[in-house]
Amino acid sequence: MANSKQFIGYIGTYTNGESQGIYRFTLDTDKPKITDVELAGTIDNPTYLAISEDNKYLYSVIKEGTSGGVASFLIDAETNDLKPINHELLEGAAPCYVGINKENSHLLSSNYHKGTVGLYLVKDDGSISPAVSIVRHEGSGHYEERQEAPHIHYSAFTPDQKFVVVVDLGTDQLVTYKIEKNTLKTVHTLDFSPASGVRHLVFHPTKPYAYVMTELTSEVVSLKFNAEDGRFSIIEYQSTLPEGYKETSSGSAIHITRDGRFVYTATRGHDSIGVFEVDDKTGKLTLVEITSTEGKGPRDFSLDPTEKFLIAANQNSNNLVLFIRDEETGKLTLVDGEPEVHDPVCVKFLNV
Repeated sequence: MANSKQFIGYIGTYTNGESQGIYRFTLDTDKPKITDVELAGTIDNPTYLAISEDNKYLYSVIKEGTSGGVASFLIDAETNDLKPINHELLEGAAPCYVGINKENSHLLSSNYHKGTVGLYLVKDDGSISPAVSIVRHEGSGHYEERQEAPHIHYSAFTPDQKFVVVVDLGTDQLVTYKIEKNTLKTVHTLDFSPASGVRHLVFHPTKPYAYVMTELTSEVVSLKFNAEDGRFSIIEYQSTLPEGYKETSSGSAIHITRDGRFVYTATRGHDSIGVFEVDDKTGKLTLVEITSTEGKGPRDFSLDPTEKFLIAANQNSNNLVLFIRDEETGKLTLVDGEPEVHDPVCVKFLNV
């Protein structure tokens, strides 16, 4: 964090074009404006990032030659540049998602192409040990072109750190695991509607709910979550598209506010952010509005530490777009859409 009115963020990218790796920027909430977009760390295809709770370390997906894996960086406390610590690679395609637990002791990677989730131990100096457990999913889905095999797109720890939750786009499943002796053990599997293509998940901060974004049907699925046994059950499905929209679309990201009042979703093709209000008694969502991202291919977005702003990363138009957020209604108003970043995928802020 630069100061109480300026916040430091990082952008993960694809580097098959002009991007060179992970970029750093400053959000000036006084102006308000995104400034000082600069290269923070050179690395191939750092498409997803995670930052430790204490802001000392940043973890990234990495591609190197014909191998892929996860990488660790020290965040320079003065410059916010990234200093490489180490990386762990496996032969084959790179993962698409990386997550870290609150204690910064266990790291997860999700591999879309291999259909695997990997568990890594993290040392006190932030370095990553070789994978201690790798689970490969089995099966397929109903959409032949995208669900011919498992395609894990997300893995993360539950809020109490008791379980690991894995979302598989290829099999339309959410699988709960527990860690026993540094090994992932299956606890429960939830099936979704065929050909929905579940992609990412967020937990409600105080209520027993979770929300999943689907890629193939552009829907948000409300779930009931039992924190005691790690089981999920479906409450309802809701479209993230306007009524009557028939063009091609592809759901991407989902996030929830700290107060649990609003869920935000991103949908490519329609190129929009959906705003939903949460009913804390039922877990159901009510659509508030759908807002253009002022670009093409919103792969991800992020709320800033104050949650008064939202930044969308438009991968296909190479730009970041800043919105101000009405904290009472959840609605978004465009502020700034100028900053150019090539092939942006995700946005992560330092913790406050």
